[in-house]
Amino acid sequence: MFGPPGRLYVYFTYGMHFCMNVVTGPAGHASAVLLRAGQPLEGIEEMSRRRGRRPITELCSGPARWCQAFDVDRGLDDEDLVHGTMVWIERADSPGAVVSGPRVGVRLGRDRDWRFHVPGDPYVSKGRPHVRSSGQALETVIVTVLV
Repeated sequence: MFGPPGRLYVYFTYGMHFCMNVVTGPAGHASAVLLRAGQPLEGIEEMSRRRGRRPITELCSGPARWCQAFDVDRGLDDEDLVHGTMVWIERADSPGAVVSGPRVGVRLGRDRDWRFHVPGDPYVSKGRPHVRSSGQALETVIVTVLV
């Protein structure tokens, strides 16, 4: 999380789940974006096996679920997302309007709208009903993980 930017930061949380972030700030400064959800495009059978045969919309609908579906663990920590061969980010078409709301599953920071998502997207984990327009232009990316 402390850089360099464009790297994957993978950590273990609650003693049971992996989560992944994209490092966004300069080296030495904690700055990252949590990857909250994704739409599976390939390898769906393998993801379903790892996730216990869930519906496709639940395979990657949360940070820990996404890591489990893609078999992400600390072995992918610090992977280069720009020039990587195991995991990388690609540009994608715009998903439409983006809204923000309070974070999910935390006690601190509930007063800040740090959870951004496309309303109605079936692949995003369910959050709290309070949302408002973020006023920010967010770019859609595709994260590819080869396992």
